[in-house]
Amino acid sequence: MSKTGDPQEQNQAPLIEHLIELRSRLMRAVVAILVIFLGLYAFANDIYSFVAQPLMALLPEGSQMIATEVASPFLAPFKLTLVVAVFAAIPYVLHQAWAFVAPGLYDNEKALALPILASSIALFYGGAAFAYYVVFPLLFQFFTQTGPEDVAIMTDINQYLNFVLKLFFAFGVAFEIPIATFLLILSGATTVESLSKKRPYVVLGCFVIGMLLTPPDVVSQSLLAVPMYLLYEVGLLFGRLVRRKRDAQAVEERDD
Repeated sequence: MSKTGDPQEQNQAPLIEHLIELRSRLMRAVVAILVIFLGLYAFANDIYSFVAQPLMALLPEGSQMIATEVASPFLAPFKLTLVVAVFAAIPYVLHQAWAFVAPGLYDNEKALALPILASSIALFYGGAAFAYYVVFPLLFQFFTQTGPEDVAIMTDINQYLNFVLKLFFAFGVAFEIPIATFLLILSGATTVESLSKKRPYVVLGCFVIGMLLTPPDVVSQSLLAVPMYLLYEVGLLFGRLVRRKRDAQAVEERDD
């Protein structure tokens, strides 16, 4: 007389397999970050000098940063190199996440998810690049020229790193607004018309977010809020294009 397996154990088997695969994907992502970090660590000081260049270029000749803590000369470049390694590994990390969830998606979802994933990565990098090449020079020029003339600017390397990393993250996330707007419209959670009517609230919200995510000055808040609103309009534009495409497909199906 044959025995049938316990239904509870049969249900647990796929769950255990998924957890094992998830652990494997996470380990691959961590190893990739570690490998990149080890490859970059020899250039840790050069990487820090590159990130500090927008400020150093505006200081008087011969100026330098200072370290107010004993371990800061080591920890600040170490921390920055680790963050750069994570940023550089983002495509591979997201690829591992995609490989984990892709088997459970339909073909049309896969076809849409890949462009969205690639666009999200590109926009995040674009936000960080915008912060470095556009925002930092304007922001540091404002800071260095508005203070009293008899005050020497001697920035602590750890405080500077925390400042720029916060802005990198803020602008990277802010540049994801078109994707978020597009997904809201695509999922049917809202419509282009509804979002268009809320423009005044969006403008206010952009400046509030800019106030929370950037240093307490009007310049940096505006440099984040204005691009956020423009990117919101880009998301609406893509939402309109998708709606027109859907309407055209609906008309074709009705005619057929």
